Amino acid sequence: METIKNYFFMDMGVMLGRSMRHIFRSMDTIITVTIMPIAMMLLFVYVLGGAIQTGTDNYVNYLLPGILLIAIANSVGYTSYRLFNDVQRGIFERFHSMPIARSAAIWGHALTSLVSNAISLVVIILVALIMGFRSPAGVLSWFAVAGILALFTLALTWIAAIAGLSAKSVDGAGVIAYPIHFLPLISSAFVPTKSMPGPVRAFAENQPVTSIVEAVRALLSNQPVGNEIWIALAWCAGIMLIAYTFAMRVYKKRG
Repeated sequence: METIKNYFFMDMGVMLGRSMRHIFRSMDTIITVTIMPIAMMLLFVYVLGGAIQTGTDNYVNYLLPGILLIAIANSVGYTSYRLFNDVQRGIFERFHSMPIARSAAIWGHALTSLVSNAISLVVIILVALIMGFRSPAGVLSWFAVAGILALFTLALTWIAAIAGLSAKSVDGAGVIAYPIHFLPLISSAFVPTKSMPGPVRAFAENQPVTSIVEAVRALLSNQPVGNEIWIALAWCAGIMLIAYTFAMRVYKKRG
């Protein structure tokens, strides 16, 4: 059993390296996942921030959690696209004919999403620091933020996996990203929900992104988190488990 586990992690490491090389060779992926959220942050802070009332003098502190989630959401389409390409080219069938762990290939894509997003988020936070972002949060709070963002990344990754493994065309694989992009926009990521019309506010306050944004924002500002962190974790864990179950079913049918 121990030998099987060792081989699984070794195989998964090889698949991770393969997918990461594909990312570093694709400039459009880097631009979309990292530079576009930074451009949005610059736009909202320096152009629109003065007209937005959030109850804080440092708008970049308010905005950053939402920008981090948008960066993660931007990566979903590329995860789906890479999986779709592997399916169309018969890569998974080749891997299955080799003496490697069967699930290592798809887990390689999942870990690639986790690692590449972590790199992008670090870059975005560094830019935010240059723009004036400051956080009194301690080490434990930063670890909690990292854990929430990792769960959110995995939740979206497995949703993307379902689309990438079952899509019939490139457009079909990438379309999953569009509805996910709307969630941060209709949330408390940019403005407080109290400024929204009734029906929009009701949706914004009861969708996962708002809970995640509020939890991350409270942790970074060293404020009481309350129930938001548990709601955020429940959303992330629930979506991840359901999406993972369906993604693995589709993956097994492919083999």
